[in-house]
Amino acid sequence: MFFTSTGVVMATLGTDVQTPRLAAARIGSDVGLLLAKLHAAGSVLNNRALADFGLRERSFSILTLACSGLEPTQRELADFLSLDPSQVVTLVDDLERRGLVERAQGKQDRRAKIIVSTAEGRRMHTKARAAMDSAELDQLAVLSGEESQELKRLLRKALWGAAE
Repeated sequence: MFFTSTGVVMATLGTDVQTPRLAAARIGSDVGLLLAKLHAAGSVLNNRALADFGLRERSFSILTLACSGLEPTQRELADFLSLDPSQVVTLVDDLERRGLVERAQGKQDRRAKIIVSTAEGRRMHTKARAAMDSAELDQLAVLSGEESQELKRLLRKALWGAAE
């Protein structure tokens, strides 16, 4: 195990994670705490995996959605990612300066700007996605493949009400 710069305890690949002594307190079963700790640990791994691409979790999320073919608006990105719209503008501006995404006129509402990836953005995304997939495997290494899929299914159900 090692401590990250944020004080998050993480298991190194292939080792068992030990339950901290304080997890015996009732808060150790609170969903909010558990999700926050899992997210904090994952963010460290994700940002490390994305560093070689000049990306961080938030910019990668924008790029992923721009590559999805769903043609999200900036407002949709802000709502979906739980970010302030001004944060999305800054992230999109940076990705646009780098030639990874473009703002385009919406097909449904010509007043709305949609965010779409460029060819370079799609190439970058493919490489960064592979790094993120590897980081996720590292983070969930103590779970079986089936458990990992079940965790994702349950999280989607808790967030959006329907299990896929």
